[in-house]
Amino acid sequence: MIDIKDIVKPENLVFKKSRVLTDNPMHYCPGCSHGVVHNLIAEIIEEMDIQDNVIGVAPVGCSVLAYNYIDIDWHEAAHGRAPALATGIKRLMPEKFVFTYQGDGDLAAIGTAETIHACNRGENITIVFINNGIYGMTGGQMAPTTLEGMVASTCPSGREHARDGYPIKITELLAQLPGTCYVTRQAVHTAGSVRKTKKALRKAFENQTRNRGTSIVEVVSTCNSGWKMSPVKANDWMVENMFPFYPLGDLKDE
Repeated sequence: MIDIKDIVKPENLVFKKSRVLTDNPMHYCPGCSHGVVHNLIAEIIEEMDIQDNVIGVAPVGCSVLAYNYIDIDWHEAAHGRAPALATGIKRLMPEKFVFTYQGDGDLAAIGTAETIHACNRGENITIVFINNGIYGMTGGQMAPTTLEGMVASTCPSGREHARDGYPIKITELLAQLPGTCYVTRQAVHTAGSVRKTKKALRKAFENQTRNRGTSIVEVVSTCNSGWKMSPVKANDWMVENMFPFYPLGDLKDE
């Protein structure tokens, strides 16, 4: 006769707050993707057991207060200069895991030169790139990633390429550089996409242990306050408009 105590019951999967996250309430707008990505980074740091061995670099933008939420060592960079600062940190302390956390206005506009040259050199860092197609923090201005026809505070009738130029697929450009080893574009609007993004982020961090070069994880995101939409409508708009121009998936994996 089998004793009921001998029966092994499957453990329930319990989701709980990572110990790497602080207790500070996040300042992000309801529906913003930053909180989700922060949580994924915190989970990865906890799972890899590198909390005392990782350094983040947060520049100006919505992510400027990331150090309030993820309990690790942080450096704050001038607008756009995060890859340059991360380069110096990694070269001085190559044993550390070093990552930048940047928005599209920061990475693809003000910091274009720093981004391109760090990637071309193949600096052994991870770049987390949040792309919502707009300057979210400073008033919803047009960014390099703003789609044609997309409304922003500085192009209220929509972006026109004859006047404003074409949107830049900066991630595709970076994938062509010999110094990048892993370049991927993901999203966090569904449970499935969150799992894929976490897997991509984990891989980008692990690549540093192999000294493979620069890893870039772009996260196509919403800015429902800047877009003047509800969170649900913003997600729908992103799927219908952002994804066709910024398709999800790996662009480079060497």
